[in-house]
Amino acid sequence: MESIGVVVNPIAGMGGRVGLKGTDGKLEEARRRGAEPRAPDRAREALRSLHRRAPDVTVYTAAGVMGEHAARDAGYEPTVVYDPTDRTDQSSPTTTDPATADTTAADTRAAVEALLEHDVDLVFFVGGDGTAVDVATVIEENDDETPMLGVPAGVKIYSSVFGVTPADAGRIVAEFDRVEPREVNDIDEDAYREGEVRTELQAVVSVPVAPAVQSGKQVSSGSVDSLAAGFAREVEPGRTYVFGPGSTVGAIETVLGLDPSPLGVDVWRARSEPDDGGTAGRGELLARDAAESEILEALTDPVTIVVSPIGGQGFIFGRGNHQISPAVIRRADDIAVVAAGEKLDDIDSLRVDTDDEEIDDRLRGWLQVRTGRFTTRLVNVV
Repeated sequence: MESIGVVVNPIAGMGGRVGLKGTDGKLEEARRRGAEPRAPDRAREALRSLHRRAPDVTVYTAAGVMGEHAARDAGYEPTVVYDPTDRTDQSSPTTTDPATADTTAADTRAAVEALLEHDVDLVFFVGGDGTAVDVATVIEENDDETPMLGVPAGVKIYSSVFGVTPADAGRIVAEFDRVEPREVNDIDEDAYREGEVRTELQAVVSVPVAPAVQSGKQVSSGSVDSLAAGFAREVEPGRTYVFGPGSTVGAIETVLGLDPSPLGVDVWRARSEPDDGGTAGRGELLARDAAESEILEALTDPVTIVVSPIGGQGFIFGRGNHQISPAVIRRADDIAVVAAGEKLDDIDSLRVDTDDEEIDDRLRGWLQVRTGRFTTRLVNVV
């Protein structure tokens, strides 16, 4: 590989920790809630990983926070082929500060057009599923066969075109020797915010072949009633529980008498004195569909975080639950992972990608995953 094209969506993922479940159409609301960019840092991590292995590759990119800054920080001298400040409709252009960048999907598509004109060997993009759709659309519209690979930076990542982590993505770009067709999927974010997942296949593109390319999200099957009932009967009096997204965790909340936010994070504290062997009404809901700041405000020790892995991918942190941030994880003395056995059958290991290397390292290792009323399974977090 002689050249790559780099494009960064600087606002990708900003809605995650503030509880918006996505940034599409919600950028100003995310900023109002205090959201901070995460894509530029992940772009730098990926490109530094690439530079360690392929320092002489030629890098073409977009100006400023759309790729140029990250490439230079990683040690490259990139060629800028697109500048969003050239747009005539931009009243207050900026490519300096990602927190105030007003780049759009149209900028992503225009940047990819420019990259393809320079015959890059691969389009290396940073964003989420929406960014993946923009990149894939341009490639398909140009009848181009250029492969693409994503650095995961969005809130929801259902497509199978991303490296598992930014560092993995950089390594894959440096070392891959063949490609295969992979799916680009996206969901309706408005429906997602209302608790409904509507996925749609948007494109099929060429992606490098490597074990560290994540799988597409799969929906699990099988009843979780027994698992939920077993967990609910063992809640500890006085303990605070942070319930992550998903139907499995939601089933536990339902048994506890809560109305779960299926795609959000809820905080609940068990009463200091247990009820007479029952489950309903055994505690207090402290926060529903909470952002990171609301979770932290509601926490009182001791704290258990309850999460379920994403089917087919195995992520327990870093995909769809950014509200459970490193700061929240540090407050917890216990992390409970729950999953029906059928879901684990399709997962060879669990994964974490929290934006905090210390937390990721702490979470790795063998973990007991609750699979039923009395059963557990030992699974490795890698």
